[in-house]
Amino acid sequence: QVQLVESGGGLVQAGGSLRLSCAASGRTFSSYTMGWFRQAPGKEREFVVAISWNGGIIYYADSVKGRFTISRDNAKNTVYLQMNSLKPEDTAVYYCAAAGKITTRARMYDYWGQGTQVTVSS
Repeated sequence: QVQLVESGGGLVQAGGSLRLSCAASGRTFSSYTMGWFRQAPGKEREFVVAISWNGGIIYYADSVKGRFTISRDNAKNTVYLQMNSLKPEDTAVYYCAAAGKITTRARMYDYWGQGTQVTVSS
């Protein structure tokens, strides 16, 4: 069982930056792929980025490539999402999730956090 808690969301102007954190409970955190997804009002949840258990494989959605960076610290059971050059279309609730293997498919993730709101004003 893994419990995930996101933090770091907020309101930022376009072009600004935010850093999201996702703290995980459980001693098996280091064995999980970690992913970030987001859901805007009236839209389906979409994949943002995923990182393999050791950070050796990372997948980014095209919409965030070059602007967002994922990292993880297995000693701290935490995964981070650094978001730069934010745009109004990045506004959404951001969720972290854990999966047994690296994938972009939301249904393959077994554990989910409660989400954190990111709002980018124009």
